[in-house]
Amino acid sequence: MDGVPRVPQQRSPEREPLRFSVLGPVRAWRGSAPLQTGSPQQRALLAALLLREGRTATASELIDAVWGDEPPSQALAAIRTYASRLRKALDADVLTSESGGYSVRLTPDSLDLTTAEEWWADAEKARGAGDLCQARALVNKVLDLWDGEPLANVPGPYAETQRVRLDEWRLQLLESRLDMDLEQGCHAEAISELTALTAAHPLRERLRELLMLALYRSGRQAEALAVYADTRRLLADELGVDPRPGLAELQQRILQADPKLAEPSAADVQPDATPVRPAQLPATVADFTGRDTFVDELSELLASAEGRVMAVSALAGIGGVGKTTLAVHVAHAARTHFPDGQLYVDLQGAGHRVAEPETVLGSFLRALGTPDSAIPDTLEERAALYRSVLDGRRVLVLLDNAHDTAQVRPLLPGTAGCAALVTSRVRMVDLAGAHLVDLDVMSPEEALQLFTRIVGEERVAAEREAALDVVGACGFLPLAIRIAASRLASRRTWTVSVLAAKLGDERRRLDELQAGDLAVKATFELGYGQLDSAQARAFRLLGLADGPDISLAAAAAVLDLPLDATEDLLESLVDTSLLESAAPGRYRYHDLVRLYARACAERDEQPPSERDAALSRLLDFYLATAARVYAIERPGDRTVDHLEATPDSRPTFSSDAEALDWLHAEAACILACVQQSLGPDTLRRAVDLLLAAKDLSESGASSLRYKSATCAARDAAAATGDAHAEGRARVTLAQVLCSNGHFNLAEAEAGKAVDLHKSSADPWTGSNAPNELGIIANCQNQHPDGEKHLRSAIEAFRADRNRPGEASALCNLSRSLDAMNRSSAAIDLAQQGMAIYDDLGLTFRLANARYALGITLSHAGRRTEALSQLTEALAVFTDSRQRLWQGTTHYRIAEVHLAAGHPAQAAQHAEQSLAIGFIGGEWMRANVLTVLGRSLDRLGQRDRSRACWQEALEIQEQAGAPEADMLRALLQPVAAA
Repeated sequence: MDGVPRVPQQRSPEREPLRFSVLGPVRAWRGSAPLQTGSPQQRALLAALLLREGRTATASELIDAVWGDEPPSQALAAIRTYASRLRKALDADVLTSESGGYSVRLTPDSLDLTTAEEWWADAEKARGAGDLCQARALVNKVLDLWDGEPLANVPGPYAETQRVRLDEWRLQLLESRLDMDLEQGCHAEAISELTALTAAHPLRERLRELLMLALYRSGRQAEALAVYADTRRLLADELGVDPRPGLAELQQRILQADPKLAEPSAADVQPDATPVRPAQLPATVADFTGRDTFVDELSELLASAEGRVMAVSALAGIGGVGKTTLAVHVAHAARTHFPDGQLYVDLQGAGHRVAEPETVLGSFLRALGTPDSAIPDTLEERAALYRSVLDGRRVLVLLDNAHDTAQVRPLLPGTAGCAALVTSRVRMVDLAGAHLVDLDVMSPEEALQLFTRIVGEERVAAEREAALDVVGACGFLPLAIRIAASRLASRRTWTVSVLAAKLGDERRRLDELQAGDLAVKATFELGYGQLDSAQARAFRLLGLADGPDISLAAAAAVLDLPLDATEDLLESLVDTSLLESAAPGRYRYHDLVRLYARACAERDEQPPSERDAALSRLLDFYLATAARVYAIERPGDRTVDHLEATPDSRPTFSSDAEALDWLHAEAACILACVQQSLGPDTLRRAVDLLLAAKDLSESGASSLRYKSATCAARDAAAATGDAHAEGRARVTLAQVLCSNGHFNLAEAEAGKAVDLHKSSADPWTGSNAPNELGIIANCQNQHPDGEKHLRSAIEAFRADRNRPGEASALCNLSRSLDAMNRSSAAIDLAQQGMAIYDDLGLTFRLANARYALGITLSHAGRRTEALSQLTEALAVFTDSRQRLWQGTTHYRIAEVHLAAGHPAQAAQHAEQSLAIGFIGGEWMRANVLTVLGRSLDRLGQRDRSRACWQEALEIQEQAGAPEADMLRALLQPVAAA
């Protein structure tokens, strides 16, 4: 006996802790190793002990727990046997006997249920303290502990009672988390889950209430009201009662369009576990000088923002007058009055491409902690969410370089306690309630003080008159003074008189500083004159590119220099303040500096043809690199072989993901380059760049800009009579139009491309145009025409030895045959397409084939196989960031589930399709709503299904689509009922 206690003492340091679970099957582990828990009755005994959390259970209580009112005659012996076996499995010091009963000794974190209860308590505390995000994160952690049905397959009345209790608790947790989702503005994402939950728990009114609110906030008012009507009818039929008062009140608020209902409670819109406090203000200059009156005036206004209507100050003045410097200085001084953070954006108002308010709002929302998935698509929704996020916070917003009032209005906080500073070249007299400040040049005293602070007191004191000549020549513009003083400070051998003499020849132009933008040009002329020849050339040529910024590699192409030499030049320009470093490896001009650089290029670049050559090299760089990305994404596709030849100066990529990242990062620059390169000498390469950058259209992120560039390319090609370029541009435009549901327009473009091929004999157009016509015909239910076009495309692709193209046409043809009830042939064609893609290692395009095969298998009644193919395709589309295909595949999966008699799953996938924010156009939205309506109808939610069909009908009627007749037929029986 003496040895018994010593054995565990020797082993205990080596043993890993025990863990138990009841939120799923009843299981036990020693560390990561699972332990045997025995028969179902033995697990019932263990569950009864675990759920007592260390308290002793008597033998009679355990017998009742395992067998209830009809225990076997040897129940007590069986209990003892089960306990003995569990003791051996768990160790004697874990399961103990006491006074004829048993208990399990638990450490604080050994049982999943105990952990869940502790996290839930912490979540309630966090929510009570106003930390909604921490509360939501904790509730999600609790829900993640569930592993299927609690106490799964455990017999006995006690287990059944506890199972019901735990199931109910999980539903309450889900309701709580979904409630927080809506408070955080994630209403669109919540609809899919709520639709599935209301189908599974149709009588649970709180879920219906949350669904109504989510639908209403997503702009789907008719469906929200239909949910109430469905609920009211269901409760009357099943229970003979009316909806509870809260649900009825919500219906009335929706009918009245209660503005407080439209947006989440602002105090609760905190997307992160800890409040996000952005600090985006640029650094203030250490030698800020003068402007005392303005500083005092603006500081007083900002300091009084607390407890009053939002303060707005708008600073106006010519370029280079110091608007941004003053605003940044004042903003830094006022930071203590805005403890919840400061936002900043350069609105690029003086350039050709001003910042779009919706883009700025997206970046502001992200900076305030809103996840990308919660940021809506439209300007109005983003502005509403932005105001909600800021409500209750004290945030200062600095809107620099605004174009006009219309650009600024959506970006104003709109809530007491916040403030906005706006700088612009124009006076914003139509910005209601704004405090306007007109900023003029510095006084001579302020100008000299600024010059002295940069150059040094000793040098200026010795030549005060010359210093006054310098600041006078600069027109007392702060930017010009700073440039001149910086040049002098960096050249110790110069005197102030030397600088004054150098500026003497410029005096006539510098006098024009008082005339609008010429003042800015003159200030930059001073900096430009200090550049050496290589710097000046780089400054001129890089300013020619239209993109918002430029990468180091692209700049090297423009300058026709190695990367290292290019980087040295660009960094030296950054040091002169004539160029900005937007991010590591990326550079940009202030918009006014870009204008000046272009003026210099017009004036100084010799020979003038070098300007065109620089832009031609940039086009070559983008085309060569985009072609490499295309080839990586689509190995074996002959498109790259038909592109215009370019020098091989493209970068290499270490992975497919890196290649795709490059394409999306350069999207704005690529499309700007296309539109800048539509002259006769570069037109074909510009069109080919669109072909190579096709992923930008299908991803959704750059679809509108891609379409705009494609339209411009088509028009330019038509104007020059280049049938080769025009045919390619029209096919590309047809693809864009088709993906957005504009089938008649797409058909016209592709048809013209076929005609153009007769004169151009371009193999790319000759194969892709009929392929696109076949796709369009399928979408218009003109399947015999589709078959004709697609067989022509297959022949053309084969003649061109383009196997991926052939595979695409085979899959498209399978859709035509499937629609004409030739299922066997359709499946065979889709499988042929898959085999080609698989052989070439085309993962993404293989997903397209799986998509086509999935649809065909579903129509053939092979729904399990169809779901498998579509699910695999969805995973690839998600990884490839192809939102168009993600949404479409969710829609197809919904169709399969509906056909298989699983309306709840169908509705869930249809909602996920809608939540993605379809880029497939209104036509596709109507299709998804039709399937969603069918799913809801089968779930007994007839009013909501009718609301879906009614919206779909309005879309199809406006488009003149034949599907409108089918929708009218669907609506008629519901209306008659």
